[in-house]
Amino acid sequence: MAYQDKDPFQTSKNKSFFRSLQHALRGIGTAFKEERNMRYHVLAGFVILLLALIVQIQLNEWLWLLLVIFLVLAMEILNTLVENTIDLVTDYHYHPLAKKIKDMAAALVLLTALFALLVGGIIFIPKVLSLLI
Repeated sequence: MAYQDKDPFQTSKNKSFFRSLQHALRGIGTAFKEERNMRYHVLAGFVILLLALIVQIQLNEWLWLLLVIFLVLAMEILNTLVENTIDLVTDYHYHPLAKKIKDMAAALVLLTALFALLVGGIIFIPKVLSLLI
């Protein structure tokens, strides 16, 4: 594992907000670096945000768009957390229950991505059609 920390054996709570923030940002960086799908989701989020700027969506549409983008990213991190925990517990050996858990965690990401597509469609299809007509 590439996850490095100044104190890898820390067992107590962080003593400051900034230390907690540092750990959280390192976690996001690790997910981005080690998870291909996380990089795809971040890229898709940026593309969608650029499209939103181009078609000038309304404030409430921005809120929905940001919500689904962050939900997809959060679910991808949750999926990675579940997968890594299962791998740790099973020592990378196949177990039918471990597979079931991993599949359900992947389903969280899929359902959230489908919700994001639905929200994106509701926001962008009318705007793109109005530009074409």
